Amino acid sequence: MTRTFRSSRTALLFILPALLLILMFVFLPIVLNLYNSLFRWNSFEAGRAFVGLEYYGRLFKDPIFFTALKNNSLYAVISLVFQVGGGLVIAAILEDKLIRRFQPFFRTVFFIPSVISIAVVGLLWQLLYNPEVGLVNGALKAIGQAEWARSWLGDSEVAIYAVVAVSQWQYTGYMAMLFILAMQKIPYEYYEAAMIDGASKIKTFLFITLPQIKEMILVGTVITVIGAFKVFDEVYIMTNGGPGRSTEVLGTMLYRAAFRNDEMGYASTIGTVIFVITLTLSLVQLKLGKSGQEV
Repeated sequence: MTRTFRSSRTALLFILPALLLILMFVFLPIVLNLYNSLFRWNSFEAGRAFVGLEYYGRLFKDPIFFTALKNNSLYAVISLVFQVGGGLVIAAILEDKLIRRFQPFFRTVFFIPSVISIAVVGLLWQLLYNPEVGLVNGALKAIGQAEWARSWLGDSEVAIYAVVAVSQWQYTGYMAMLFILAMQKIPYEYYEAAMIDGASKIKTFLFITLPQIKEMILVGTVITVIGAFKVFDEVYIMTNGGPGRSTEVLGTMLYRAAFRNDEMGYASTIGTVIFVITLTLSLVQLKLGKSGQEV
C-alpha cells in the first residue's frame, strides 16, 4: 500500500504542471467568460454594471442569432457529409491495391489545401467566385451553363453555400489522411479472409473497414462538428456576414458584438452559448460512440 501511495504521488507530481496549464488556459477562461456575460461593460470604461441574465434574454430574442445558428448547423451537416463521408470514400479508394502505388501523389494533392492559410484560401476563393473574372462563372459559361452563373458571394440565397463549399475543399483531404492512417493499421488477414469468402469491395468496406476504424470516425466527427460551430475566418474574410447578414455565423456575431459594437458583456454571452453548444454536441457524440462500441 505504501508503494502504491508513493507511485500515485510521483505520478501526480508529473502531471501537475499539465493540470495547472489546463486549469489556467482552458477552465479559468471559461469561468471568467461566464462571469463577464453577467455584466454590461466595454473596453474603454473601468466600471461595469451587473445585468444578470439580461444579455441571454436579448440573445434568444435576436433573429440574427437564429440565422447564425442555422448557418452553423448547415455548416455542420454539410461538413459531416463531405469531410467525414467524402473523406472515407477518398481514403478507401486510395487504399485500394490498384491505386496504392500512386497514393503518395494523391495524398499530397488532397492534403495541400489543409496546410494553406485560411486567409489566403478566403482571398483565393473570393477571386474564383468573382462574377466578372472568376473561374467558377467562366467555367459554367464555357460548358454552356451560363444560366447558372451568378454573384456567388453577393446573392443572399447562395452565399452561405459558397462559403461552406470552400471549407469542404480545404479540409476533406485532411480527414481522408486521418482515415488512411487508421485503415493502414487494420490487419491484412481480415481482407484476405473476405477475398476468400468472395466478398465484394463494397461489402469489405462496410463490414471490415468501417467497424475497424469507427474510433477514428468518431474523432473525425467530433472535430468536424466542433469546427463547424467555431467557424469564423472563412466567413469574415469572404463575406463578413453579408450580404444582409445572410452568412452570419456565431463567430462573426461574437466578433461584431465585441470589436465593432464594443459590447463585451454581450460578446461573452455569445461565447458562452458557443461553448455550451459545442460541449453538448461533443458529449452526445461521445455517448453515441460509446454505446456503439458496447453493442
